[in-house]
Amino acid sequence: MEKFDYQNHKILKGDALEILSTEILNNSVDLIFVDPPYNIGKNFNGHKDKWATDEDYLNWCYKWIDLCINKLKPNGSMYIMTSTQFMPFFDIFIRKRMSILSRLVWYYDSSGVQAKKYYGSMYEPILFCVKNPDNYTFNADDILVEAKTGAKRKLIDYRKNPPQVYNSKKVPGNVWEFPRVRYRMDEYENHPTQKPIALLERIIKASSNVGDIILDPFSGTFTTSYVAKQFGRKSIGIELQEDYVKIGLRRLQLAKEYKGEKLEKEIRTFETNKIQFQNATLFNIFEI
Repeated sequence: MEKFDYQNHKILKGDALEILSTEILNNSVDLIFVDPPYNIGKNFNGHKDKWATDEDYLNWCYKWIDLCINKLKPNGSMYIMTSTQFMPFFDIFIRKRMSILSRLVWYYDSSGVQAKKYYGSMYEPILFCVKNPDNYTFNADDILVEAKTGAKRKLIDYRKNPPQVYNSKKVPGNVWEFPRVRYRMDEYENHPTQKPIALLERIIKASSNVGDIILDPFSGTFTTSYVAKQFGRKSIGIELQEDYVKIGLRRLQLAKEYKGEKLEKEIRTFETNKIQFQNATLFNIFEI
């Protein structure tokens, strides 16, 4: 295991189960965001996230879920993702250990072909869980969105005395629409399942305060740590693969070099993607 620690931000390179077991104190973390491998065969730099059986995958997940719960403070919160087919198993397992306050849907549009013989997936599920439903952080005023009835239509609520226009702001519902991260976006990194900054901004603003510790046990492109830093939180990011650790070191500005290699953002061009996808059945430059 390698450790990179600068001021309020840590990157721990190694296996998540081992690091959660040995390096992080119980009851020490305010917020955990978990975006694990989904067991659907995604290619992470030559490592496919596919277990021999679904049972093997779930048993592995149950181990790190229990470890994550132990790391949370009594008033801590956890947001956890997985594929649509495995989320029911997560839900049943977690509801015996925590209070699930919301079952969220991250919805995104796609102009590409999703499926031809069934209904393609256009969303990913997220569970919002807390250890104590009577004591947890939720900064509603920090995540308000437009309430279209009040803000645009100016309808009057005659149930109130005196009657008045409906509120123009509200707490978001449980369907969140954020675009997926595409390679043309400024925030894009070379990773197949990068989560958008806007998604993490909402979660971190809502469920943590300045100075709180935020943990991401499968950091990938370290978006969680990156957003945590922008909003004055502390972060701990765990990642097994060296190429992704290098992304984290660069995004968090923890190092300019790694093992003698200068850390610079990879610039992907149209030609790079054309070569990468030239053998694909469908090739659409707007969907790469």
